[in-house]
Amino acid sequence: MLCPFCRTTESKVIESRSSEDGAVIRRRRECIACHKRFTTHEKVEERPFRVVKKDGTRQQFNRDKILMGILRACEKRPVSSETIEATVDSIEAELRDSHDREVSTMVIGEMVMDRLRALDEVAYVRFASVYRQFTDLNSFISAIDQLKGQ
Repeated sequence: MLCPFCRTTESKVIESRSSEDGAVIRRRRECIACHKRFTTHEKVEERPFRVVKKDGTRQQFNRDKILMGILRACEKRPVSSETIEATVDSIEAELRDSHDREVSTMVIGEMVMDRLRALDEVAYVRFASVYRQFTDLNSFISAIDQLKGQ
């Protein structure tokens, strides 16, 4: 591991801890040359995962896009950051488990809406209005009526 201070490649591990879910290992290291300490994080390298957009183009999966969409929908709502992170984690895990290498944006959008419907109804309507491109008041009323019917 490259020391961030002196750029030497020799270091020793002083302490290791795994995260709550065991997905990441945090290692405290000490450089053999300069004796300064630094922290590294080790996690499993995920296989490449691509998203097929509405126009047919493909791009690499970016969980931050899902996170930002959910954050915008939940703005000024009583939904904790931890709940939002857990929601994004569960969406990403389900996508990686159930799809081989590619998934459409439509599948991702529907998954986000399903999670938001259970999480916060106002956030659900906010997200749905952008995702489904509501153009008038009747679209909002229809979405709200669907929520009431469930």
